[in-house]
Amino acid sequence: MTTAATVLTALVALIHVYIVILEMALWNTPRGRAAFGTTRELAAQTTVLAANQGLYNGFLVAGLLLALVGPEEHRFAFAAFTLGCVVVAGVFGAVTASRRILWVQAVPAALALAAQVLAR
Repeated sequence: MTTAATVLTALVALIHVYIVILEMALWNTPRGRAAFGTTRELAAQTTVLAANQGLYNGFLVAGLLLALVGPEEHRFAFAAFTLGCVVVAGVFGAVTASRRILWVQAVPAALALAAQVLAR
Protein backbone atom coordinates (compact mmCIF):
# COMPACT_ATOMS: atom_id res chain seq x y z
CA MET A 1 0.00 0.00 0.00
CA THR A 2 1.41 3.38 -0.94
CA THR A 3 1.61 6.30 1.45
CA ALA A 4 -1.26 8.08 -0.35
CA ALA A 5 -3.50 5.01 -0.12
CA THR A 6 -2.64 4.57 3.56
CA VAL A 7 -3.21 8.23 4.44
CA LEU A 8 -6.49 8.47 2.53
CA THR A 9 -7.80 5.22 4.01
CA ALA A 10 -6.80 6.35 7.51
CA LEU A 11 -8.55 9.69 6.90
CA VAL A 12 -11.77 7.90 5.96
CA ALA A 13 -11.44 5.76 9.09
CA LEU A 14 -10.99 8.87 11.25
CA ILE A 15 -14.00 10.56 9.65
CA HIS A 16 -16.07 7.51 10.56
CA VAL A 17 -14.70 7.39 14.12
CA TYR A 18 -15.95 10.96 14.47
CA ILE A 19 -19.33 10.02 12.99
CA VAL A 20 -19.60 7.10 15.44
CA ILE A 21 -18.92 9.46 18.34
CA LEU A 22 -21.46 11.98 17.05
CA GLU A 23 -24.15 9.37 16.55
CA MET A 24 -23.58 7.24 19.64
CA ALA A 25 -22.38 9.71 22.27
CA LEU A 26 -23.10 13.27 21.16
CA TRP A 27 -26.45 12.91 19.39
CA ASN A 28 -28.39 14.90 22.01
CA THR A 29 -25.71 17.56 22.53
CA PRO A 30 -25.55 20.92 20.75
CA ARG A 31 -22.59 19.61 18.68
CA GLY A 32 -24.45 16.47 17.61
CA ARG A 33 -27.62 18.38 16.78
CA ALA A 34 -25.66 20.95 14.78
CA ALA A 35 -23.82 18.26 12.82
CA PHE A 36 -27.05 16.62 11.74
CA GLY A 37 -29.36 19.63 11.73
CA THR A 38 -31.77 18.21 14.28
CA THR A 39 -33.82 19.91 16.94
CA ARG A 40 -33.70 18.98 20.59
CA GLU A 41 -37.03 17.23 20.21
CA LEU A 42 -36.08 15.27 17.10
CA ALA A 43 -32.76 14.23 18.63
CA ALA A 44 -34.55 12.96 21.72
CA GLN A 45 -36.99 10.96 19.59
CA THR A 46 -34.29 9.43 17.40
CA THR A 47 -31.54 8.62 19.91
CA VAL A 48 -31.87 4.85 19.50
CA LEU A 49 -31.93 5.12 15.70
CA ALA A 50 -28.81 7.28 15.75
CA ALA A 51 -27.00 4.84 18.04
CA ASN A 52 -27.87 2.00 15.68
CA GLN A 53 -26.57 4.04 12.75
CA GLY A 54 -23.42 4.79 14.75
CA LEU A 55 -22.88 1.09 15.35
CA TYR A 56 -22.97 0.44 11.60
CA ASN A 57 -20.45 3.22 11.07
CA GLY A 58 -18.32 1.49 13.70
CA PHE A 59 -18.31 -1.63 11.53
CA LEU A 60 -16.98 0.49 8.67
CA VAL A 61 -14.20 1.69 10.98
CA ALA A 62 -13.38 -1.94 11.82
CA GLY A 63 -13.12 -2.82 8.13
CA LEU A 64 -10.90 0.18 7.46
CA LEU A 65 -8.65 -0.72 10.39
CA LEU A 66 -8.29 -4.23 8.99
CA ALA A 67 -7.37 -2.62 5.66
CA LEU A 68 -4.61 -0.70 7.43
CA VAL A 69 -3.22 -3.19 9.95
CA GLY A 70 -4.88 -6.53 9.24
CA PRO A 71 -3.14 -9.51 7.64
CA GLU A 72 -1.09 -8.08 4.82
CA GLU A 73 -2.42 -10.52 2.22
CA HIS A 74 -6.00 -9.41 2.95
CA ARG A 75 -5.56 -5.65 3.36
CA PHE A 76 -6.52 -4.76 -0.21
CA ALA A 77 -9.68 -6.87 -0.02
CA PHE A 78 -10.71 -5.19 3.24
CA ALA A 79 -9.92 -1.76 1.77
CA ALA A 80 -11.77 -2.34 -1.50
CA PHE A 81 -14.86 -3.80 0.15
CA THR A 82 -15.13 -1.31 3.00
CA LEU A 83 -14.30 1.79 0.97
CA GLY A 84 -16.79 0.62 -1.66
CA CYS A 85 -19.42 0.34 1.09
CA VAL A 86 -18.61 3.86 2.27
CA VAL A 87 -18.95 5.22 -1.27
CA VAL A 88 -22.34 3.53 -1.74
CA ALA A 89 -23.56 4.67 1.70
CA GLY A 90 -22.31 8.20 1.02
CA VAL A 91 -24.05 8.43 -2.35
CA PHE A 92 -27.27 7.03 -0.87
CA GLY A 93 -27.06 9.48 2.03
CA ALA A 94 -26.43 12.36 -0.35
CA VAL A 95 -29.51 11.45 -2.41
CA THR A 96 -31.82 10.75 0.53
CA ALA A 97 -30.64 12.92 3.43
CA SER A 98 -28.10 15.65 2.69
CA ARG A 99 -25.88 16.51 -0.25
CA ARG A 100 -23.13 17.31 2.23
CA ILE A 101 -22.70 13.56 2.86
CA LEU A 102 -21.35 13.22 -0.67
CA TRP A 103 -18.40 15.48 0.22
CA VAL A 104 -17.88 14.26 3.77
CA GLN A 105 -18.08 10.52 3.11
CA ALA A 106 -18.34 9.46 -0.52
CA VAL A 107 -15.65 11.63 -2.12
CA PRO A 108 -12.91 10.88 0.45
CA ALA A 109 -13.75 7.17 0.24
CA ALA A 110 -13.70 7.24 -3.57
CA LEU A 111 -10.29 8.93 -3.52
CA ALA A 112 -8.98 6.38 -1.02
CA LEU A 113 -10.39 3.53 -3.12
CA ALA A 114 -8.77 4.93 -6.26
CA ALA A 115 -5.45 5.23 -4.42
CA GLN A 116 -5.79 1.64 -3.22
CA VAL A 117 -6.45 0.37 -6.75
CA LEU A 118 -3.57 2.39 -8.21
CA ALA A 119 -1.22 1.10 -5.50
CA ARG A 120 -2.06 -2.50 -6.32
